[in-house]
Amino acid sequence: MSELYTPDITLDRDSLTPLYEQIAKPIEAAILSGELPAGAMIEDEVSMAQRLDVARPTARRALQELTTKGLLTRRRGVGTRVTPPHVHRQLQLSSLNEDLSKAGFNPTTKVLTYVVREADADEAAELGVNKGDGILAVSRLRYADEHPLALLTNLIPIDLAPSWTDLGQHGLYHCLQAKGVELAAAEQEIGARMATDEEAELLDEEPQAPLLTMHRVARTAEGRVIEIGRHLYRPSLYSFKFSLFTP
Repeated sequence: MSELYTPDITLDRDSLTPLYEQIAKPIEAAILSGELPAGAMIEDEVSMAQRLDVARPTARRALQELTTKGLLTRRRGVGTRVTPPHVHRQLQLSSLNEDLSKAGFNPTTKVLTYVVREADADEAAELGVNKGDGILAVSRLRYADEHPLALLTNLIPIDLAPSWTDLGQHGLYHCLQAKGVELAAAEQEIGARMATDEEAELLDEEPQAPLLTMHRVARTAEGRVIEIGRHLYRPSLYSFKFSLFTP
């Protein structure tokens, strides 16, 4: 849908239902029914306020309510669009690329940086190599159905390093398995922080937007560290799922 969507809304100004809810509900229904597909452009708050004869903060709150629910994505200078489907990922030792494919998305990858250099003291300790040993530092932007989803930064021992081409075409774990490297375990830490201006631009978010963070250290069955991952995800499009059990 390339045309600007202007919701056909009749407001009941005598109703106890707030005007912003009367505006938000029909738009939400159109999104959930599929009438408004992912990527559809929504009328901006200024135009909406004038057309519906409401205060601008009322129109803004209606759009913000839908943004908070993850149904809309708003970005200054770009506009308001319907958010792509949310990616719910099981918390397990798997490749994001493979998980996206299994979930029905079309994943693509853009390699942003690919640098072979010496490991510093902290990196060497984390990777279990000597200071000054060669490592690959690579960062990639992962897309789901052409929507930027995650910014992936990895450190890999040089003898296991995949090529630029392979990393642009396949997930990291697929590349490692092609070299005969089998993952067995990993430690993973999940957190959150605000996006820098550069990260926000890459991920199509506002500056200082909240991002999910993940730090992963993956090992073989013999205990060798094969990659350090520091990843950023858009929470409007992505979430982790946990399975919990009683002790």
